[in-house]
Amino acid sequence: MRLERSGRRVLEDVSWTIRPGERWVLAGANGAGKTQLLKLIAGAVWPTPTGREVRRYRWKGQEWRTPYEIQDEIAYVGPERQDRYTRYGWDHTVEQVVATGVHRTDIPLHTTREADRKRVTAILRRLRIEPLARRRFLTLSYGERRLTLLARALASRPAMLLLDELLNGMDETHHERALRWLEATSRSRMAWVLSTHRVEDVPESATHALVLEHGRVVYRGAIGRAPLTRWLDRRARPGAGGRARDRGACGPPLVRLTHAHVHLDEHVALKDVSLTIRAGDCWVVHGRNGSGKTTLLRTLYGDHGVAAGGRIERVGIEPGVPLQVFKERVGLVAPHLQADHPQDLTAAMVVQSGRHASIGLNDAATAADRAAARRALRAFGLTALAARPLRELSYGQLRRVLFARAWVRDPALLLLDEPFSGVDEPTRRDLSDRIEAMVATGAAVVMTTHRRAEWPRCASHELELAGGQVRYSGPVRERSRSRTRTPPGRRSTRRRRSRP
Repeated sequence: MRLERSGRRVLEDVSWTIRPGERWVLAGANGAGKTQLLKLIAGAVWPTPTGREVRRYRWKGQEWRTPYEIQDEIAYVGPERQDRYTRYGWDHTVEQVVATGVHRTDIPLHTTREADRKRVTAILRRLRIEPLARRRFLTLSYGERRLTLLARALASRPAMLLLDELLNGMDETHHERALRWLEATSRSRMAWVLSTHRVEDVPESATHALVLEHGRVVYRGAIGRAPLTRWLDRRARPGAGGRARDRGACGPPLVRLTHAHVHLDEHVALKDVSLTIRAGDCWVVHGRNGSGKTTLLRTLYGDHGVAAGGRIERVGIEPGVPLQVFKERVGLVAPHLQADHPQDLTAAMVVQSGRHASIGLNDAATAADRAAARRALRAFGLTALAARPLRELSYGQLRRVLFARAWVRDPALLLLDEPFSGVDEPTRRDLSDRIEAMVATGAAVVMTTHRRAEWPRCASHELELAGGQVRYSGPVRERSRSRTRTPPGRRSTRRRRSRP
């Protein structure tokens, strides 16, 4: 089977059979074609006609050549659906979102029957997110949204589940909950496919693997023999502090929060937070899903205000000076930017917008905008993608575009919200090196992450949040430098395992 987008080959000569009860891991580099392959299976995209392609769906003794008759048996969970809720402002309760899976609608259009409510409650309880039932979707953390959309997919009782980077953005607790559910499917006839870039995301219950490279299948078979380590690498990096600036040297303050409270839709997201970011600092912000990490970064950037009684100070911003002046000196990489940018914008346009800290361009790009964007795209190895619209980029490719957008003005401050979500291991190492090089030149970095292995070697400070409050703020603690352990029950993907 072949798939082309805008005349460009995305998938070539792909053959794949998924049988009931099989549990597949889908691996490959950013841009290898993983997401497009899942969409092709789900029926969201059609193969390019070649006269040889065959797409068959067999269910309950019948066979179809189009996905229409079988689409109700396939559920797809991916970042695009999550972004859609942000883009259109769909802010229903978790209970309502999961209930839409019963009727396979985007928003609540049907009255929820008592039997449906019981099914929704049972699924929330199974995933251990029942306390979120009355929360509004857009108030949830990134990881909480992921589990909510998994629950929505399960509400449709699918015969096959397609999971595109499901485990991105989850803290350790939610990550283990999702893995525990995946591992519990070993006795089910429901087939699933999970795409991932991390070895720790591979469930014990996985039976098969398919590996893509440049749109072609390079491995298809039992997971025990799969060459996963190339793209699911987890090489140890030196601990934090390896190349940080002299701890005794304090650069000038760039942003200062003092007793800050931040309210979002009547919910107190940050409580009494005090923090000073200086030039040359590299802060890592960590904590469980819902602890306030994203809210903190967006407050520093200027998207959220501080309640009366607290204060935020930004370098160069005084009465009469617009906040936009500060934003244009800040590089931002965050999941919401992927949802906010129109999908018909090209990669070059998105990078150009970084010069003005805007979503898209309010005016035509200047010669200086275009030249700066070309340099940033070239620096991040994205020149070949410059003319491609966002809708044709993989999640990891789009994340690299956002890095180029953040770099385009040589920012004094970088705000990075889960910056490595959805990128393959070689790209992650390259981006880490770039972050460390920026800090070495005197720029400040504030980065959120759930994974200790992602902390930059130059990390100088850490901030731990819990329930919107600061649990620790200061230099990187020795106990935090320890190597991330393999979660209990995880196994090496190199070892051949018998099928459950």
